[in-house]
Formats: sequence, C-alpha cells, structure tokens
Amino acid sequence: MEVILKEDVEKLGHRGDIVKVAEGFGRNFLLPRKLAIEASKANKAVIEQMKAAAVRKSAKEKTGAEALAQQLNDVQLTFERKTGEKDHLFGSVTSSDVATALEAKGFKIDRRKVHLDDPLKSLGEFHVPVKLHRDVTAHIKVTVNREGGEAGV
Repeated sequence: MEVILKEDVEKLGHRGDIVKVAEGFGRNFLLPRKLAIEASKANKAVIEQMKAAAVRKSAKEKTGAEALAQQLNDVQLTFERKTGEKDHLFGSVTSSDVATALEAKGFKIDRRKVHLDDPLKSLGEFHVPVKLHRDVTAHIKVTVNREGGEAGV
C-alpha cells in the first residue's frame, strides 16, 4: 500500500514523502491517527505542489538554522549547583534550565529542541545537542560546577 505522510514518522519518512507500507500498518496505524493519507493520483498532485513550496521554505529555514548553529556552537553555559558528599548534585540541570540560560544570552530556543537523554546530575563538562532543523544540530558546551567552587572531576 502506498501512503503520503502528513507528519514526520520516525524510521519511516518525513512529511510529504510517498512510502510503501504494509496494508495493516497503513490501515490500522497511519490512517486512523491521521499520520498519512492514501496515495491517489489527486493526492499525489496536491502533495507535489505542496512539496515544491515546502522545499523553498525549508531551504530558507535551514539557512537560518545553520547561521544560528554557528553562533550556538561557540556558546558555553555554566551552572552552579549544591553538592553533597562524593560530589552528588542536589537537583539537576534539565533541558529547561539550558533553554532559560540560552534565553538569558539572547537566544530564543524552545526547551524541546534541547536534547538531553537524562538531566545532568554530576559535575563536569557536557556537550548538549540542540536540534534547530531536521538537518541542523548545534552542540553547546555545558559546565556544571560546585556552588561556590570549581568542578571536582
């Protein structure tokens, strides 16, 4: 079965892609969740027009994201947190903390674009990825120090 994706679907494709999927996956998962529509001739023609407009828009967004990534790659953030014995942090540094610190430096980044697998719960230096565009990811250097001192790592 051929379907046209209405949203990005992980491990399948991006919005507007025409992909072949199993009948059951298409009818029982993609179509009911409105993640895709059937690939009829009329739908394909509409999607081709939308794709052309989307390519132009995406190219413009990607250029802006690459410029922002160049600026963000030079950013260093430092957080001070209280620690207990064995340098265990009380609390943690989350993606929301990183986004707030970036906003204080003049960058408007949504916290959902800051990709931390888990909150930072130890002292040291970390490289935190920030996904700005589907193809553009910046890496910010984040340092977590002991409150009133240097990192004990």
